[in-house]
Amino acid sequence: MPVSRRSLLAALAAAHLLSAAMPSARAAGPEAEVEAAVDALTRAILAADGAALDALVLDGLSYGHSSGAVQDKAAFIDALVSRRSSFPSITLTSRTASVVGDDAIARHVFDGETVSNGKSVPVHIGVLQVWHREGGRWRLLARQAYKL
Repeated sequence: MPVSRRSLLAALAAAHLLSAAMPSARAAGPEAEVEAAVDALTRAILAADGAALDALVLDGLSYGHSSGAVQDKAAFIDALVSRRSSFPSITLTSRTASVVGDDAIARHVFDGETVSNGKSVPVHIGVLQVWHREGGRWRLLARQAYKL
């Protein structure tokens, strides 16, 4: 995936914002760090920011949709960056996070709107995410959405 100067600058800005939030998250514990990572991922999805998405997910990503479709890292990022799929709005509620060592489970209800192939559809799903701490930062390893 080619990286433009603009996307590199956007990624650096996102990393700076995330690192600025992390000291207060660390003070509140690892669960707050995971929540901050979930928020950073949500912002990157909304912005279709390929560089930020690349930094937030592991190479072995398994990204499951409520339809049953599963994407790897490249397909997940490409669908968003190419705008084949986009999210004009996302709201996360009923959020929980639990940490066991270098792994974490985050759950939430995902409400929003998706635009796929030019068609806008409301979204109301449950989501389970598995995060792994690598090099002191949380990165997404797996995500599975399910119908509510």
